[in-house]
Amino acid sequence: MSLHNEPFQDAINKIALKTLMEHRRSIKPSDFSDQRVKDSVVWEMLSNANWAPTHGMTEPWRFFVFADAARLRLGKRLAEIYLQVTPADDVKTAKADKLKANAEQSSHLIVIAMKRQESEKIPEIEEVEAVACAVQNLHLTATAFGIGGYWSSGNAICSNELRDELGLGSKDRVLGLFYIGYPKGEWPQGNRAPIEDKVVWKTA
Repeated sequence: MSLHNEPFQDAINKIALKTLMEHRRSIKPSDFSDQRVKDSVVWEMLSNANWAPTHGMTEPWRFFVFADAARLRLGKRLAEIYLQVTPADDVKTAKADKLKANAEQSSHLIVIAMKRQESEKIPEIEEVEAVACAVQNLHLTATAFGIGGYWSSGNAICSNELRDELGLGSKDRVLGLFYIGYPKGEWPQGNRAPIEDKVVWKTA
């Protein structure tokens, strides 16, 4: 199958892609409705994430999906881990409560992890970057379905305790938790400073 389309169709595709990227938003669980996302849509998101670029074809992204009762258990477990790994003087009860509330307010939770190459030939930063690209694919697909997503981290989510409980190795890393759900209000607007402010272009 040729990837070259007719000029008009090609223009439509470019406009659609630009619109999709411009509408991607981080939408927090507190702004989700109680409408459940279909599992088939989550699989579509994961399938598209699987086509991220990967140096050496290591495909380091790993996803752990928690739905229904499992997502509530994960929220409670993350609250426990937070209290466990946070120095007593720094503990904020509201943070532990928020971990549970975020799980309750979301349709699905997706733990994002990086599986380290056994030989470690590929630099770790490149593997982390590959996972980030996979998450962008995931998030753009969510946007195409009108689904909100929020990539969160923190000492409980990215802890060795959670990593070990997921059956990952000591050199693997949990890179965050992706909350998904339908927004309960209007799709939020966004803005960016001009790209010209962020580019240095040299010709000689």
